[in-house]
Amino acid sequence: MILKNYFIAITLLLLTFATVSCGQNTGSLIQSNTFKKMNEPQQNPDAQPKQIDTAIFAAGCFWCVEGQFQYLEGVQGVKSGYIGGTLANPTYEQVCTGLTGHAEAVRVIYDPSVVSYDELLAAFFVSHDPTQLNRQGNDIGTQYRSAIFPQNESQKEKAQYYIAQLNKEQAYTHPVVTTIEGKGPFYDAEAYHDDYFNRNPENSYCQLVVKPKIEKFKKVFANKLKH
Repeated sequence: MILKNYFIAITLLLLTFATVSCGQNTGSLIQSNTFKKMNEPQQNPDAQPKQIDTAIFAAGCFWCVEGQFQYLEGVQGVKSGYIGGTLANPTYEQVCTGLTGHAEAVRVIYDPSVVSYDELLAAFFVSHDPTQLNRQGNDIGTQYRSAIFPQNESQKEKAQYYIAQLNKEQAYTHPVVTTIEGKGPFYDAEAYHDDYFNRNPENSYCQLVVKPKIEKFKKVFANKLKH
């Protein structure tokens, strides 16, 4: 019993460390002029009501990223999946080996007349620590890399611009290592990953890692959340 309790304590300690080490490094970010510009509501005269667009981001464990983007006004759906690898139709188990080249990612369906791609980029940079290379906290491997997968040239130009500006302004204590990669293909993750945090709130990873991220995210974007 003593040995069992010891291993439980060690597990909780490691999970707590993961919570701290992969938490969003937002202190200086949200004060930066680049972030403020990114996060401003954008006037897009070409955007029509009910029009939808797609954005794809990789920012560590997709349970965390999905759980955060779901709250943004204008986001109509978020789907977890795999992108950036060489194997067709990979499984979660295969991606977790880190050998397929895929990243855990989310496909965000949004209404650009309500939320701009610039604002989604702001949410992306708050949702994780983009200065960590091929990891988020204790989630280690290329499958947890920070990456943006632009779906058109405009998205690519904006991603490049904001990464350059964040680094120029030194919005973080370390350089942003986010990569900009090709647009696809995006493979949907298994159904049990969908809405994972809301369906598994008592899961220890959700409690110690996902929940604190969502709470911090909601504070930063309090005026942009769904009612």
